[in-house]
Amino acid sequence: MPSDQVFPRQKKADLSPLKAKPLRNPGQTLDEAFDSLLNDRLLPYLLLPAMLWVIALDDWIGRWVTVRRGPLLYGSAAVGLTAWSAWRIRDLRRVAANIKLGRDGEKAVGQFLEGLRVSGARVFHDIPADGFNLDHVVISDRGVFAIETKTWRKPRPGASISVRDGRLYRDHRPVKVNPIEQAAAQAAWLRQLLKEFTGKNFPVRPVLVFPGWFVEPIDPETIGRVWVLEPKALPEFIEREPESIAPSDVAMVAFHLSRYIRLHGSEPRDIKDAIRGGSR
Repeated sequence: MPSDQVFPRQKKADLSPLKAKPLRNPGQTLDEAFDSLLNDRLLPYLLLPAMLWVIALDDWIGRWVTVRRGPLLYGSAAVGLTAWSAWRIRDLRRVAANIKLGRDGEKAVGQFLEGLRVSGARVFHDIPADGFNLDHVVISDRGVFAIETKTWRKPRPGASISVRDGRLYRDHRPVKVNPIEQAAAQAAWLRQLLKEFTGKNFPVRPVLVFPGWFVEPIDPETIGRVWVLEPKALPEFIEREPESIAPSDVAMVAFHLSRYIRLHGSEPRDIKDAIRGGSR
């Protein structure tokens, strides 16, 4: 009997049934950063001291059973490395907490935005860009909206977000890096990207949302430039906008953006950028 009948030959490569890569989920960049933090940065601080403790323990056992050994060197090294690792792990725990907070905020806002699909809007999440990512993009007949999520810890229960003279305040204290400028720059990047793809100049509205915060009424000048809102207020603001994009253009913009995400969504991102953005 031929051997290939006893052991059927394996195919060289099975083909995936998926014709295109899936789109990205809310907070996916921060999910990837969290996994990288645990596997690439936290694990060595756990394994290295453990290895030295195993060697030191082996030497101590050998000494107790009258085998001449020198466990003091390994024991001292294990103590020192354990102390240093504990100090580093404490810092990484704080970083991990910030990443988790930012990720959960993006997921919460993303799940909320999914409800806009009922009215015909197209919703995308975690769009990779040039050194940053767009948390969410909504495309509808009312316009294109680039949404940046800020999941900030609150210093007290009644804390609020406010804007005065184009400057954002967290609990009445000015924020050092103004996220209004960040949101405007990201919207400009998306506007240029869509123009390159479609040949048309679609206005992109920058939006800042703060999950869990009370956002004080914003002055008309700022609202005309950047929306600063609670997530639950966003559908009403979108609904107030006049219809400005034809359904065919909504479909065209969504097609080109989804193709861009599938092409660039799997590119590795610098974990430092994600860490800085985790609880921005």
